[in-house]
Amino acid sequence: MKYLVTGTAGFIGFHVAQQLLERGDEVVGLDIINDYYDINLKYARLAHMGIQRDHVKKGEMVQSDTISGYRFIQLDLSVKDPLVDLFAQEKFDVVIHLAAQAGVRYSLSHPEVYIESNIVAYLNILEACRFHPVKHLVYASSSSVYGSNEKMPFSTSDSVDHPISLYAASKKSNELMAHTYSHLFNIPTTGLRFFTVYGPWGRPDMALFLFTEAILKDEPIQVFNYGNMKRDFTYIDDIVKGVIKVADRPASPNAEFDSQNPDPGSSKAPYKVYNIGNSSPVLLMDYIHAVEKGLGKEAKMNMLPLQPGDVPASHAEVSDLVRDTGYKPDTPIDQGVKSFTDWYLDYYKK
Repeated sequence: MKYLVTGTAGFIGFHVAQQLLERGDEVVGLDIINDYYDINLKYARLAHMGIQRDHVKKGEMVQSDTISGYRFIQLDLSVKDPLVDLFAQEKFDVVIHLAAQAGVRYSLSHPEVYIESNIVAYLNILEACRFHPVKHLVYASSSSVYGSNEKMPFSTSDSVDHPISLYAASKKSNELMAHTYSHLFNIPTTGLRFFTVYGPWGRPDMALFLFTEAILKDEPIQVFNYGNMKRDFTYIDDIVKGVIKVADRPASPNAEFDSQNPDPGSSKAPYKVYNIGNSSPVLLMDYIHAVEKGLGKEAKMNMLPLQPGDVPASHAEVSDLVRDTGYKPDTPIDQGVKSFTDWYLDYYKK
């Protein structure tokens, strides 16, 4: 199978591409390589895949030095024509769209970036799939779409009409846009609501990275909502397994869909949404203690109120994922955090 994986210089895309290649698939990786966070980390991920920084030139395909089935191209997805041309040339079987502008707090100060990256670019992906049909389009949504919902655990059958950040609204928009294209053009689409992904090669703007960096520098960490938060932290390997299992199973119409009582997570069209989460929420303070244990060093803490756009808790209901794929994320928090801290200490030579 030939896959297009967008965001392969990013955290999740990098890991997904690796796993597909290890099982023998062909992968074209795509990324804009913007400076939302340290581009050196992005280029290091690419180098790990055999794509050398000095070989990367915008719009030009680069063959991996070490992996025969992997090629990479630097493209801006918000520019339509080069993307459509790529689809016409490559004739992808499956698209796994993971490129996006991430971050809840950043969306408060840079809203226009989210419209360009998460709406305009996503529309271009849909249009490319429309005119150059694929067997399946899988795309990243987010647990942030649950917004003001307080009923736990969060279920894909729940309404998600009350987002509390533009980032969340952009991800909900992706789901709505996907349904439209599934309905109109019969494109099988599956959205994946990720729950607080962490692990080696993670993003520097995420709590685990920030906590680790600050603790090693003897600087205080920022603990929001005075530590009274729960998150359904999900280890990267669990996310990747879920992504690939779903990608192997193209969305199909729900034969039992009831238009009088519609299920938001499925449709008469070939459309589906899943949660991918550990389904075992962890207290933020327990997460911090796992970091302390992994580093062998105690954290200094600044206790702060809940930040705008943040939610106090998240908890994934994953029964439909288990039913349809036979898979349930299950990596314990201590094990996952230790894998990250070991990677961090090695990567930064601490």
